[in-house]
Amino acid sequence: MIPALRVPLFLVAPLLSLIVSASAAEPIVDASFEQEYRDPFIRGSEKEESRVHELAMDRDGIVWAATHAGLRIVDGTTLRQPDGIEINGPVFSVAASRDGTIWVGAWDGVHQVKSGQTERLSDVDGPVNLVRVVTGTAWAATPRGLFQHDGDTWRKREGDWTLPVLEVGVSNSAEYIAAISGVYRREDNRVEYLSQPGKRLSRNVRDLVVAPGGDVWVGSRGGIDVYRDGRRRDSFTGGDGLPSTDVHSLTFDADGILWVGTGLGVARYDGEIWSLRHSERWLPSDDVKDVLIAPDGAAWVATNDGIGVIRSRKMTLADKADHYQTIVRARHVRPPGLMERCRLEKPGDLSTYQPMDTDNDGMYTGLYLAGESYRYAVTKAPDAKTNAQEAFRALEFLQQVTGTPGFVARTVVPSDWESIADRNRTYTDEEVAAHLAREPRWKQVEERWRMSADGQWQWKGDTSSDETTGHFYSYGIYFDLVADEQEKERVATHVAKVTDHIINGGYVFRDIDGEATRWGVWAPEKLNDDPDWWIERGVNSVEILSYLTTAKHVTGDEKYELEIEKLLTEHRYAENILKPIDASPDYFTYIGMQLLAMSYPALLTYEDDPDRRELYLRSLETWFDNVRDDTSPFYGFVYGAFADGDFKQKECVELLRDAPLDQIEWTVDNSQREDITLVGRPAEGVVQTSRLLPASERGTFRWDRNVYDARRGTGGRTEGSTAFWLTPYWMGRYYGLISPPY
Repeated sequence: MIPALRVPLFLVAPLLSLIVSASAAEPIVDASFEQEYRDPFIRGSEKEESRVHELAMDRDGIVWAATHAGLRIVDGTTLRQPDGIEINGPVFSVAASRDGTIWVGAWDGVHQVKSGQTERLSDVDGPVNLVRVVTGTAWAATPRGLFQHDGDTWRKREGDWTLPVLEVGVSNSAEYIAAISGVYRREDNRVEYLSQPGKRLSRNVRDLVVAPGGDVWVGSRGGIDVYRDGRRRDSFTGGDGLPSTDVHSLTFDADGILWVGTGLGVARYDGEIWSLRHSERWLPSDDVKDVLIAPDGAAWVATNDGIGVIRSRKMTLADKADHYQTIVRARHVRPPGLMERCRLEKPGDLSTYQPMDTDNDGMYTGLYLAGESYRYAVTKAPDAKTNAQEAFRALEFLQQVTGTPGFVARTVVPSDWESIADRNRTYTDEEVAAHLAREPRWKQVEERWRMSADGQWQWKGDTSSDETTGHFYSYGIYFDLVADEQEKERVATHVAKVTDHIINGGYVFRDIDGEATRWGVWAPEKLNDDPDWWIERGVNSVEILSYLTTAKHVTGDEKYELEIEKLLTEHRYAENILKPIDASPDYFTYIGMQLLAMSYPALLTYEDDPDRRELYLRSLETWFDNVRDDTSPFYGFVYGAFADGDFKQKECVELLRDAPLDQIEWTVDNSQREDITLVGRPAEGVVQTSRLLPASERGTFRWDRNVYDARRGTGGRTEGSTAFWLTPYWMGRYYGLISPPY
């Protein structure tokens, strides 16, 4: 049964057909949320200066660092020696008193820094591995003992604990002492050893911290133990959600959230959910030694390769859209208006960006064109219209540059570009044989790049169905939401040329050599009768019906209606599309899922025949069942716009909020996490996580990639475009699934 239709929040006239939404979902309000981001990393001029063991902040907000090269302070993005203070050689610990005193535990003893002057105190010999200020009193630990400062001198504390002492804390008048062999509790001059076998995860304790409620949290090489009044009441390992049991440090922030420094980054626990901040997206090194929470809530993270600072600020999704739009316009649109990722000559350094070509330039330009068209429909922003027009002109140019009646190039680059992918080459007979042995459908293409007639451009052929689908996805949306009458004629002319080229070619995309491209095949005799193409039967059938439906809509030519009917009935495409994709693990391809997401909108927007709509909705339901749990806002909002079922609306919006502001493609490796299992689904041959990780904990992603990949990234050598986010956001706004900010 076809669900009831609902008019979207924004109507754009004139429209040849009314775009409607079937979802009964109420819009989610674009309320402000906390958006995390990081500052530039802070490092010293030498490697040993960047080996930061601990951090402290004085009452003036200056951050002091105990580094392997000596005592340093933070100055912008560098670590330097404090003026007039020279404490060199390894410094293992640093602490700040409320009166402004900085206590330094160094290789040669305890140093006291006060009022710009430093003094090495002679009554505690080095090395000093720990200095702390606990309940207003300074403590120090060395391999020879634990010492407490009484205001004038250091007094050795006697007790039955092993040395060295690694941390001290006080809870409900009891002292807790973390030592190399475990945890000790001292009260009323009686020392109790808490790390008996069976009552602790590991004797190899690294840190302890007293929680706001008085519980003592103990971090070790085995995870975290929690004690209350000397009795263990809880513990956390990978099975309990702790991403790494290699615990180095523990810190509570003002909201009671636990920050855990581990060998795999910073884990956090809010009492219910664990999260992880790791990789260079967040930290200079995953080997975290200490976390300092500043009064403003920023987390200063000491690592073995410098300091990272994680902050948050209030944003709305609309604010985030502006941020992502800035990224696109700054680095991702290149002549003649194509939009895709860019290369970074120096990893992570955006000032060194260089435009680059990819096989998917046309598809992602189409995705961006659709997003800007939705934005114009919602906001009437002049720059949205300008950007959309520029993107359409780029797609139009990809056809014109070939000099053919209707073939479309994959991409174009200026003629003087030297760095391009897949340069023209020749193949030996042995290489041809090897390719064909692996993939019988492989096409020998030696001249992928050709010069344009005017000599200004190089264009790339062998265009795929991926590219074609991205083009057609955007044509109708641009036609309906942005184009004026004159522009509509231009769109119609262009769409007719490309569509007719496909039809006249026998439903294959014929390259300049007159042969079908490797992947541009929609012909009945291939999809229905050639076993080598059966696996693409469903998705390619949906694609070509979408192209024809778009062409019928924008041109008004009924000849495309005849072609649709012929494919549906004579060639059984009506049967083909009921299994739109083979989702078995040996062929679970996210690019196929994205191509279907791009194909259904035209079918369900422009088709008014109830039987066909019912057919297309059944196909949509089958497709979405495979990706519903991925909480992709692109997939979810396509489904929610046309079907009245659960599309995990809240989770989709949460993903939009959680996606990192930084779209540099840092390498993120989740394969070492202890809170997940590595599995072989949904796709065989890929190392994948057993559960879907939050967007902020995965590598930079797009909807044509496996969202369960355990490892992803280019080491910071590329920056991803943000169309993966912008298009579903503005689609959600257009269809009334997300409300404007308030």
